[in-house]
Amino acid sequence: MPIKNRNIAVCIILTIVTCGIYGLYWEYMMIQEIDSLTNNPNPQNPIVVILLSIVTCTIYLWIWLFNTGKRIDALNQNEGKPASNYGTLFLVLAIIELSIVDWALIQNTLNEHSNC
Repeated sequence: MPIKNRNIAVCIILTIVTCGIYGLYWEYMMIQEIDSLTNNPNPQNPIVVILLSIVTCTIYLWIWLFNTGKRIDALNQNEGKPASNYGTLFLVLAIIELSIVDWALIQNTLNEHSNC
């Protein structure tokens, strides 16, 4: 699946203006693209991730963000970039209700790889 380069500011503004509806689409696309980028052998169904996040009052989203952060860390280390701890960062930001920052960081990673 090709990774689409998205303007992060536009995505955040559209998410706010549409009261989160665009955010669901954005999250759906990011789930697919991050699985593609990290060559996940068991790709996740974006609809299941979103529905479980809603049903569990975002607890499943926290788990997904933590695991996605760890996958991005592994991807960065494979590319020779310095080690970071995105999993913990994503989890902390989500707990303090700043998941949109997580999405921006994930989209930034996707944008970096959209030309590859």
